[in-house]
Amino acid sequence: MKKSLRRAFSIVSWQTALVVSLALISTHLCLQFDIKADFPLTLIATAVIFPIVFSIGGAYKRRESALDQYAAMKAHGSAIFYAARDWPEKPSPECVEKIRKELVTLLNACRTLFMGRKRDMTKHEPAVYESFSRLSQLIRTQLRENGLASGEVSRCNQYFSKMLGSFERIKHIFQYRTPRTLRAFSEVFITLLPPLYGPYFAAMADDFTVAGLVYIVPALFAFILTSLDNIQIHLEDPFDQIGEDDVSINVEKFDKRLASQSPISDNPVVNEAFGKAGFVSTN
Repeated sequence: MKKSLRRAFSIVSWQTALVVSLALISTHLCLQFDIKADFPLTLIATAVIFPIVFSIGGAYKRRESALDQYAAMKAHGSAIFYAARDWPEKPSPECVEKIRKELVTLLNACRTLFMGRKRDMTKHEPAVYESFSRLSQLIRTQLRENGLASGEVSRCNQYFSKMLGSFERIKHIFQYRTPRTLRAFSEVFITLLPPLYGPYFAAMADDFTVAGLVYIVPALFAFILTSLDNIQIHLEDPFDQIGEDDVSINVEKFDKRLASQSPISDNPVVNEAFGKAGFVSTN
């Protein structure tokens, strides 16, 4: 229950308080001056509900796409790690460890880029490509030196290419948003319609036996519209860690998993197992 309440309040913002206040003031003034009208509710659906639902759907698809590409980056990176560890006849623990550390460095650089501000992208982006470059050189030199066949090195290069492609797709999701004009259109009407519907809410006052209950309707009306808009804003950037549904780049968990399966491990049981598998040092 506590978590549900926290999530519910996460979609409340200053805009919510502003629009709710305007709707209540407008309703109160219309009641005082006996200004009443029966406005059509289809205007709300056309001007606000449809654009917001469309934007939420688009933002959610972008979030799911980012999650898929992030998973693909980790999967292909793990495939390169396992190839370095298991494919050569005499695998080198030092080579495997270099690839593991570079994969972790790459994900750390991606996290810094995607969880930062978009205007800082030019500052953080070079570190990602530098890490990709070092990983490419490790595949080309270290794996061949460890006796990996050219066809298997080519397979690793395919994994590397897919990692790079996934990164570019995530980068474009980070750079571009759902249609800005549609979002601006809905935000204007979310702010204007609740106070403009003051005469409609005043006209409903005759249906309430308790006078104060008439203010509940405009408050809920404004709260629902602004909350939907805030949900869309939270989904807009899947990496900003503001909303409850953002994508978290957990580098530490990825590093811990690979480290536990590395021939150079803090776990003596793992080290013994890799020693029996025929791992050799390049020193």
